[in-house]
Amino acid sequence: MYENIKKKILVTCALPYANGPIHIGHMLEHIQADIWVRYKKLIGYNNIWFICADDSHGTAIMLNAKELNISPNVLISDIFYDHLGDFSAFNISYDYFSSTHHIENMYFLHKVYYQLKLKKLIKVKSILQLYDTKENIFLPDRFVRGTCPNCFSKNQYGDNCSSCGAIYQAEDLINPISSISYTIPVMRSSAHIFLDLKKLQTVLFQWIQSGVMYDQIVNHMKTWFKKDLKNWNISRDLPYFGFQVPDMLNKYFYVWLDATIAYISTFKQFCRQNNSLNFHEFWKEDSKTELYHFIGKDIIYFHALFWPAILEGMNFRKPTKIFVHGHVTLKGIKFSKSKNNSITIKNWLKYFDSDSLRYYYASKLSANIEDIEFDIQDFVYKINSDIVNKIVNLAARSASFLNKYFDSVLSKEIENHDLYNHFVSLNYQINNFFHNGEFHLVIKHVIQLADLANQYINDKKPWNIVIKKGNRDLQNICSMGINLFRIIMIYLKPIIPDISKKSELFLLNELSWNNLHIPLINHRIAIFKPLYTRINIIDINDLMI
Repeated sequence: MYENIKKKILVTCALPYANGPIHIGHMLEHIQADIWVRYKKLIGYNNIWFICADDSHGTAIMLNAKELNISPNVLISDIFYDHLGDFSAFNISYDYFSSTHHIENMYFLHKVYYQLKLKKLIKVKSILQLYDTKENIFLPDRFVRGTCPNCFSKNQYGDNCSSCGAIYQAEDLINPISSISYTIPVMRSSAHIFLDLKKLQTVLFQWIQSGVMYDQIVNHMKTWFKKDLKNWNISRDLPYFGFQVPDMLNKYFYVWLDATIAYISTFKQFCRQNNSLNFHEFWKEDSKTELYHFIGKDIIYFHALFWPAILEGMNFRKPTKIFVHGHVTLKGIKFSKSKNNSITIKNWLKYFDSDSLRYYYASKLSANIEDIEFDIQDFVYKINSDIVNKIVNLAARSASFLNKYFDSVLSKEIENHDLYNHFVSLNYQINNFFHNGEFHLVIKHVIQLADLANQYINDKKPWNIVIKKGNRDLQNICSMGINLFRIIMIYLKPIIPDISKKSELFLLNELSWNNLHIPLINHRIAIFKPLYTRINIIDINDLMI
């Protein structure tokens, strides 16, 4: 695969909602994107930037702040710094992190709104909506639960079904119930603003087939185009926490409109702090830069229809590629705070570290959108078997002889050139796996290499060699083990950054992809200290919030 490392790239994750702590289900996406960005930097990309923001608007935040007896502004500010701490603890390497509740985002919201109106892509019409008569509030989609009108699964949200993926209006639910008062809502009329997707249907249909997403997702999306696309309601009624529509009294922009536009506004904020970046170079319609989004499968609709529709209306560029992942599940049920089956980052870190979860997710992540089942026994077995027994042990068993008998100096030659060259030659395959988001194949091939390296040590049996001064066979064998360990850690550097840093301190050498083919010859290493220790199985209930 040809890599143009001078290409300028912008990478984003979907915005975490500023209404509570990050849990390990949320973290999947940020880990996935961070691994991809770190890989790109490792192979030589210097012009890649990684941004995100808190999704800080909506009825849920307003109601939560009311319950806590604080203002929404105080709530989102507290959670903003809480989220930053969680991402930092997991080595998520954002270049800039912002919030949708920012004046820059309001500016672009207004700009988008007036531009869409100018292009006659905005319609205003009265519609019937579900209304909670007890709380005196029009119910947002996420505050209505009922039976899916498509597959009849119960307890589904008012905008889409988590079981079959159907998209619908809240009033289409069977037996809807308000999640706020648990009463049966009534229908009431209200005027709203709509984005006319039908006018953009041909453009959008062509775009989804341009290679921006994998075929599995595109084939599913084509079903949406069998009929005319429905217009998208981009406004909400009072009471609401968000930005007001400038020319309509008591109307607010829908949270999903300013959440996507925050990709633009956050980058604009970043450009103000980084004078070397040209905002228009990245967002103009004929931009030569690349734009990558990492999202969950439950928000494909927003990113594959609404978001490109907005960009089309603005004469802005569209994404280069959208990576889509499945959910993290526990016993088949999606991790969710509302379902009381989530594990917060802070609780996770009481028992485990960040590299272990990064590695576990990487071993499961592929180009498809299948859910990832979190199994505590599988997790503990994989970490102890792969990282401790196969990778760290390779370094430990090789270093022990070198530290003790050879003043920690590696030999002046490579004992097995064919084996070393085999390890190096796999970089082309592993490069492709990283680029395509097939991280599970990276792990699979790296563990195969670790098995080969350990088999090499087992076959050579350095512990049986008679120890005598200047025994070059022993030094050569152990030096070979260290060099193979180094290659393995270069491949794993984007995935397990903390262990990689410790490995660099041990090797007294940077883990560099560009120097992969150059072995460490006549090179001094440090005295070996444990790079990682075995983890123990705990009761999953101890982890739950």
